[in-house]
Amino acid sequence: MGQEALSYREDFVSEGNKDLHEENKLAYGINDKLELKLAIPLAIQHIVAAFSGIVAVPLVVGGVLGLSAVEMGYLVSTALFMAGLATFIQAKGFGKVGAKLPCIMGTDFTFVGPSIAVGSTMGLAGIFGATLLAAPIEMIISKFFPKIRRLFPPVVTGCVVTLIGLTVLPVAIDWAAGGYGAADYGSLKNIGVTLAVLTVIVSLNQFAKGFWSSASILIGTIFGYIIAYPLGMLEFSAVREAALINLPMPFKYGIAFSLTGFFAFIPAYLVTSIETVGDLLAVGEACNKELESEDISKGLMADGVGSMLAGVFGAGPNTSFSQNVGIIPLTGVGSRFVVILAGIILMLLGVFPKLGALIAIMPNPVLGGAGIVMFGMIAASGIKVLHDADLTRRNLLIIAISLGLGLGVVVRPDILSHLPKALKTFFQSGITTGTITALLLNIILPKMEE
Repeated sequence: MGQEALSYREDFVSEGNKDLHEENKLAYGINDKLELKLAIPLAIQHIVAAFSGIVAVPLVVGGVLGLSAVEMGYLVSTALFMAGLATFIQAKGFGKVGAKLPCIMGTDFTFVGPSIAVGSTMGLAGIFGATLLAAPIEMIISKFFPKIRRLFPPVVTGCVVTLIGLTVLPVAIDWAAGGYGAADYGSLKNIGVTLAVLTVIVSLNQFAKGFWSSASILIGTIFGYIIAYPLGMLEFSAVREAALINLPMPFKYGIAFSLTGFFAFIPAYLVTSIETVGDLLAVGEACNKELESEDISKGLMADGVGSMLAGVFGAGPNTSFSQNVGIIPLTGVGSRFVVILAGIILMLLGVFPKLGALIAIMPNPVLGGAGIVMFGMIAASGIKVLHDADLTRRNLLIIAISLGLGLGVVVRPDILSHLPKALKTFFQSGITTGTITALLLNIILPKMEE
């Protein structure tokens, strides 16, 4: 990006962000490069949003399998490093791999069940073998997507994007209350910290200028750290105990291939493929970029490549993260340069665990304040797509049923309790259930003049 364009962007941001907030335009587009002093904080903003999701899977799986503290530490550090590498590949793009979109990558919770099932009989080597062996599924799917792209008209994509936001909002509410299962869940202290952080983010985003507006999530999070300390909500022992350095090593815990592991991971890869398509469409909408079929194919290919590399280095499969999509319309920063930097920083956090520990100790209510507005923005973007669709009786029926079923399996997951395990894994994601419903109804219901 030339100096003249940079000057224009600076002028644009400094004028009260009128276009940014009132006309949904971006201060920085997909291919714009920012000065490092601005780009680095904005990159950290993305990491703050994704961090807990990235480390949650290895922590849960490792805890169930009874791994040692050393093994757990390695898995968490490697998960961060591989998430950073996958993010770099997705945002930078290398030939047919990578959508060149500002997408943060990481291990999805969909893989927890299969990982525990395989790991309980075959150990870590079995998990990494299944990760590596099943990853090509997404690469195969990527080759077929151009042929099915026409099945995603605005009424379908709008439902998908809306569901991405609505189905993750309960996670933000749990954070705001103190974390699922916390002894002080819903305490006034937790709610108060959440509201304080939310107030700072909204105030800066709407009324501040330049950097203060674009970095509102990061600044609100730092504010949350500051008020959480005197309230006794910060514990620095994890930072002191974290290792100084941790280098990912290929096949550190070995690798074992089996048909059982392969078939256990297939449903999870199918689920995350559908979710990745939705995330990419949501990012395209947030960045005001109409995606071609080739863009989606490259994004799915990056998922597969990132997961194969993760299997080699001892991490779970990587896929796009929904929680970061909402940052783009909220801050007006859609630059993939920022996300490329985020990928590099994630790799550094994986190599230097003490840095990652500083983020890991973030109190849940602080993250909840940011999560509510970020996830809500994703849902709002989907509603905007639906508003632009032709809302005939047929399309309203598609919206009603897909949103109803998609949200239904999230708020009442027991409805799936009698399904076979593979189908339960597939449909327990509200995004997957809603997307499949919208796709099928769009094919089956006749189009007619109204």
